[in-house]
Amino acid sequence: MKWIRRSVLATALIAGMAATGAATAQEQPIKFGLLQDFTAVYTFVTGEYNQGQRDYLTLINEEGGIDGHKFEAIVRDTGNQPQRGIEAYNRAKEEGAILFDFLSTPVSRALVDSVLQDAVVMITPVHGRGDASDGETFPYVFPMMATYWSQATVLAKYIEDNGGLEGKKIALVHIDSPFGREPIPVLQDLAAEKKFEFQAFAYPSPGNEQSATWTEVRRYRPDHVLIWGAGGGQPVSVREAIRNGIPAENILSVVWLAETDVANVGSDTMKGVKRFEAVSTGTDSPILQRIKEKVVDKGLGAGDAKNVGTSYYNIGVATMAVAVEAARLGLEAEGAPLTGAKLKAGFEKVTNFDAEGLMPPVTITAQDHQGGGAGRVSQWNGEAWEPVSEWGAAYQDIVTKEIQQGAAAFKQGN
Repeated sequence: MKWIRRSVLATALIAGMAATGAATAQEQPIKFGLLQDFTAVYTFVTGEYNQGQRDYLTLINEEGGIDGHKFEAIVRDTGNQPQRGIEAYNRAKEEGAILFDFLSTPVSRALVDSVLQDAVVMITPVHGRGDASDGETFPYVFPMMATYWSQATVLAKYIEDNGGLEGKKIALVHIDSPFGREPIPVLQDLAAEKKFEFQAFAYPSPGNEQSATWTEVRRYRPDHVLIWGAGGGQPVSVREAIRNGIPAENILSVVWLAETDVANVGSDTMKGVKRFEAVSTGTDSPILQRIKEKVVDKGLGAGDAKNVGTSYYNIGVATMAVAVEAARLGLEAEGAPLTGAKLKAGFEKVTNFDAEGLMPPVTITAQDHQGGGAGRVSQWNGEAWEPVSEWGAAYQDIVTKEIQQGAAAFKQGN
């Protein structure tokens, strides 16, 4: 009888320990490392973007989490310095982070090998290396939004659909950096295919002085100009384009053109300027309405309430909406605790996800980590950014060629 009682007690103890372990796994937050540049190069975007990310995670926590699992944001400044980024990454990884967003191309590039080796997820929306869209070569890296190659093709498709490309002159005016030069090969391929003339014009970083470049552009007499910069250089490009006789409606920008740039240029002057749009702006979407009600109005917001609904804030919200959906799918398929490998598997199950209309539908597969490359074109109407095209991708065969070439070069170098 003593043996039976001991056996029963041991069984009960083991069951209790298992239950405690399950409860502990349920109580442990899912940690995301938002290790970004708050003080150096990306300051024009990071504050609003990171605020949107944190407010969305707070919203999910206020709504009970994902099957009871809450989220924790580990936020630190990297100053856009790869070494600081590496140190912040190692520290956050030790603290249990399984997803990282650096919002810095230099830092994210420096950490590609580490995340592949450590089997944790790195998201690179609207930054980083476009060839990481090849999920077989970069299994733990997820651009998950249109790469700069896809952004260029969406803008070109808009021009084609509104007056045509054949016989036209298209100028790319870009900052003289890898980011600025990135769209050149796809636009060259498109020019050969669609029979238009293309020429690129570079200006020196950081873009405060562009007058000499725009004098050359004026001589070229383009029908349309694509401006490819970020931060303070973008309003300079718009002003110089208009000063040199380019109609505002013929200026089209990469994603980096936002409300602060409108204020710098002047709302009336900007009227007609177009840009690539990765997500909807404003607060009309259901998610933004819930953030306002359950986070901002309750004093739980991560920053100034006036930023809610701006372009960069909403991009931040969208990144976390996709990440949380991936976490939900990973937990659903493989259970807790969520690991980097399970989260990766969850990302690769995301199908036609549009964050309740906030963004174009995203489908991520083991092969395509870009998610389809969709976006749309919006135009400043004097008061707000107004969509002038539908969500969609364009010329993905040309984009895929660039992705495959970059992925092959990465494999060869590793």
